[in-house]
Amino acid sequence: MTKSDLMHGVKALLALVAINILAQWVPIRFDLTEDQRYSLSESAVDAIAPFESPVIVDVLLDGNLPPEFAKLKTETALILESFAQENPNVKFDFVDPLQGAQDQNRIIGELQALGLTPTQLTTTESAKVSQEMVFPWAMVNYQDRTIKVPLLKNKLGASTEEMVNNSVQHLEYAFADAFAKASRIKKKSVAIMRGNGELPDLEMADFLTSIRDYYNIGVITLDSVANNAEKTLSELQKFDLALIAKPTEAFSDAEKLVMDQYIVNGGKTMWLLDPVVMELDSLLNNQGKNLAFPRDLNLNDFFFPYGVRLNNDLVNDMYFTQIVLASGSGNQSQYDPVPWVYHPMVFSKNSHAITNNLEALRIQFGSSIDLLDNDYTQSVLLQSSSLSKADGIPRTIDLGIIKNPPAKEQYTPGNLPMGVLIEGAFSSAYKNRVKPIELSAFKDDGPENQIIVIADGDLIRNQTRQGRPLELGYDKWTNNFYGNKEFLINCLNYMLDDSGLINIRNKQVSIPFLDREKVAQDRSYWQLLNIGVPLVLLILLALGFTWYRKRRFSA
Repeated sequence: MTKSDLMHGVKALLALVAINILAQWVPIRFDLTEDQRYSLSESAVDAIAPFESPVIVDVLLDGNLPPEFAKLKTETALILESFAQENPNVKFDFVDPLQGAQDQNRIIGELQALGLTPTQLTTTESAKVSQEMVFPWAMVNYQDRTIKVPLLKNKLGASTEEMVNNSVQHLEYAFADAFAKASRIKKKSVAIMRGNGELPDLEMADFLTSIRDYYNIGVITLDSVANNAEKTLSELQKFDLALIAKPTEAFSDAEKLVMDQYIVNGGKTMWLLDPVVMELDSLLNNQGKNLAFPRDLNLNDFFFPYGVRLNNDLVNDMYFTQIVLASGSGNQSQYDPVPWVYHPMVFSKNSHAITNNLEALRIQFGSSIDLLDNDYTQSVLLQSSSLSKADGIPRTIDLGIIKNPPAKEQYTPGNLPMGVLIEGAFSSAYKNRVKPIELSAFKDDGPENQIIVIADGDLIRNQTRQGRPLELGYDKWTNNFYGNKEFLINCLNYMLDDSGLINIRNKQVSIPFLDREKVAQDRSYWQLLNIGVPLVLLILLALGFTWYRKRRFSA
C-alpha cells in the first residue's frame, strides 16, 4: 500500500466520522421505500403543526413481543420518528404495562377500565404453543387531554400477519387523527334530530360518547316547525351536520322544507333510515313469525332529486351474521348462535376513504337503494355480497328459514347498494314547486355539499346490559365485534374534516413477513449459512493473509 493510498483511506474515514457527527445535529432522512410509508402526508404534518409545548406519546408495546407485534412496534417507532422530525415537541416512549407488576390481574383490570382492551395471541414456534397478552395501544397526552390510539386493526378472518399489515397501513391516520383531536380548540357541531320517533339517546350512547372528542353535540326537535319554522331553521343552521337516526314517524311537508333549506344552505346530513317495519325482538316474541311491511316516512320525493330511492324490501344475504335462539327452559336453557340471512355482513370494498381497511359491518333488516342518474356524484359506501337478493314486502318473516334456506341459485342479482354518499352543489327539492310554507330566505341553489343515506337505522344502535350501553358494533349474544362505529365516525369525519385528514386512510403499505413453515423447514440450512459460511470465509482470509505475508517477507 502506497502513502497516497493510505492518505485517501484516512480522508475517507474522517469524512465518514464527520458525516455521522453532523447527522447527530442535523438529522436527515430519506424515504427510499416504494410505497413511501415513512413520508407523512401534508394533512398529517398539519395535524402536529399547532403543538408549541411537548406532546407525549406512551406506546404500550414493549417487552417480549411475538414477531408480528415486534414488527408493529418497529413501524410505530418509525412513524412517530417521522412526526417528531416535523415537530420536535412530539416525544414518545415504549413501555411494557405488565413489566415488574406484582399483581398483573389488577393492572390488566385497570387498563381495561380505561378502554385499553388486550389482545390474546396463540403463537406456535418449533411445535411449542404459547399464549401471549399484548396491549396494542398508545396514549397521546397533551396538556390536560389524553387520546387513546388503537394500534391494532382487527379484521374478521384475518391472520395475525394480515392484521398487523392492516394496522401498519392505519398508523399514520391513527396518530394524525389523535394529534388533531388533542390540539383542536374549536369543534364543529352535530345536531341530533328529534321529533319523528328517532332512536333514544341510550341506544346511541356509545356513538355519541365516541364523537365528543371530535364534535360538540346538540339536539334539534323538528316538530317545533309547526309552531315556528323560521326559528327552527335558524337554530338548525348553527350546526354543521344533522344526524337523523332511525325515524319511525312520517316527516311533514313543512319539516322536509326546513331540512331542504338546511342542506341548500350548506348543512350536511346523515340519514339512517328503515324503509321496512321489522324488529328481531318482535319476531322472537311472536312465535318466530312476524309481518314485515312498509314504513311510510314521506321522504320519497325529498330524496328523488338527489338520485336516491329507498326500496320497500329486505336484503337477504348468504354472507350473514348470527342471532342467538334459546331452547329449553329454566336451568336446561341453551342459547345457540344460528345464521340469519336478514342480518347481512357487509365487507369493506376499500374503494373510498370512509370504507378503506374497515372491519365487517353488521346490517339488521336493511333495505336496498336504487341510484338514479343525475348531475350529482354518487359513491356506494355499503353494498350486499354477490350472493344476495331483495325480498319484497309485505312478507311474513319466519325463523323457519334457518332450517330451510333458499337455494344458492336464487341469490341474485347481488351487490345491492345499501349506503350511498351524494356530493355536489345541491339544488332545492322544492325548486320550481309550490312550497308547503313560506320561508323568508328561501334559496334555490346552494354550495358544494354532501349527504349520506343508509338503508338501515340500526347501524348506529348499540346494545345494552343492565341499563348500560355497550360498545357500538359489539354483539353481546355472540361476543363478536363489527365495524359499525368506525364506519359511522369515518362518515362524519369525511364530511366535516376540512383538512382532508381522512384521505390518509387510502395510503397503501405492504409489509413483508417471513414464511413460518419455510423458516421451520430450512432452519438448519440458514443457521449453517449464517454461521458456518462467515467462519469459513474468515479462516480462508486468515490463511490467505498468512500466505501473503510469508511470500512477501520470506525474502
